[in-house]
Amino acid sequence: MTHSTETREATRPGTPPHGPVRAGLAETVRFMATHTLPVFVRGVASPRPGVVALYSRVNQPGWSSATLRAMKTRHRGAPVMVRALSGEMLVLFDEEDIARFFAEPMDVLAMDAKDKADSLGVFEPTGVLCSHGRLREDRREVNDRALAAGQPLHPACAEYQGIVEEECRPLTAGTILDFPRLRAAVARIARRVALGDAAAEDEELWSWLMTLLGQANWMGRSRPQANRALYGRVEARLARYAAGAAPHTLVARALSAPSPEGTDPLGQIPHWLLATDVCATAIARTLLLLAAHPAEQAEARAEAVAGTRGLPRLRACVQESVRLYPIVPDLVRVTRAETEWRGVRYPAGTTVLVPIGFHQRDPERVPGGHLFAPARWLAPGADQDTRMAPFSQGAGRCPGDLLGLLLSSLVCAEVLRGNRLTGARPALDTGRPLPGIVDTAGIRLRLGRP
Repeated sequence: MTHSTETREATRPGTPPHGPVRAGLAETVRFMATHTLPVFVRGVASPRPGVVALYSRVNQPGWSSATLRAMKTRHRGAPVMVRALSGEMLVLFDEEDIARFFAEPMDVLAMDAKDKADSLGVFEPTGVLCSHGRLREDRREVNDRALAAGQPLHPACAEYQGIVEEECRPLTAGTILDFPRLRAAVARIARRVALGDAAAEDEELWSWLMTLLGQANWMGRSRPQANRALYGRVEARLARYAAGAAPHTLVARALSAPSPEGTDPLGQIPHWLLATDVCATAIARTLLLLAAHPAEQAEARAEAVAGTRGLPRLRACVQESVRLYPIVPDLVRVTRAETEWRGVRYPAGTTVLVPIGFHQRDPERVPGGHLFAPARWLAPGADQDTRMAPFSQGAGRCPGDLLGLLLSSLVCAEVLRGNRLTGARPALDTGRPLPGIVDTAGIRLRLGRP
């Protein structure tokens, strides 16, 4: 049976009268050259720093944005079937279509795209993102329990705040804060939060995980046997930490209740560590943006000094940085049932793409889309606004988004509390639209007296 939740009439602007809209040859080549191929070159699972630096110099996101805008205009916002490197996909442009994309249940629009499983399967073979059907839902429950999904403040917030304070003291002791030092501090925070204090110094475990993450860019095909053997060592190390983990750690919370057979709670840990590592990128970009916007920085520092519960303004700053520079710029689903979009039926197995990075900056959808305006996230309902969904929405929303925002806000607060950010590199020209990409590895901040 055709699933037609929120289907609109065929008279809606941009609706094709006969069959799906398909991109022409020239349009397809342009889409592949400026949008999908750069993603594979950059790295699907782990961005390659050299490539990111190059993209920053040549403004690669500008090419992608121009392609998507031309496609949206030409087809009047209708869904467009276009060929990508991994096959055909339906690209959504209309606001109502995107809202429906988020509203559909997982048994209609599933997250388990084959490319995702092929790549992340190297790093987290039993993780939620590599799972299907009932098993996926069972593993998602383990994640939700550990991460306290949906709770603005994690039950272990006090313990995590103490960890952040301890790890940030040496980070802010000097006058220069660069990304490598920040990332190292956040990695220690990640290990302590997920596995306990005993894992703080375990850089060997961290190097194993980063090696596997790098192999995920090659879909695990470059050295499959070595990858499996290395993951086995990771499993053994995680089990050792789990045996003595304190109650506030994520692993202890995951193991605090019986889980269905095959759930593999320890198998979820690599993703938690990866996600917390990604926080370092968001933190660095947030601090860079605050350095370029002194008034916003002053407001954020005042909140940090006051110790405002939940740090709402700093959290908004982090959300705004992730809107401008999303960790995942494309959201991909696969239909598990026949669906209908704009009066056209598409079979089960259709890949559906929402280029959320493009939409979140589109001035037709988001006022001041290229500007840093954290206050937009303080408006009622902003966190559920489908125009801005850096953590996705609906059933596919990241279960650890609130924990990630909490930890990121706490780190930003520790940096700002006794320091003023100046002399930031790369320099941002706030009189012009912000660049579409930032070379995060090259971020360098000077810490001065407030």
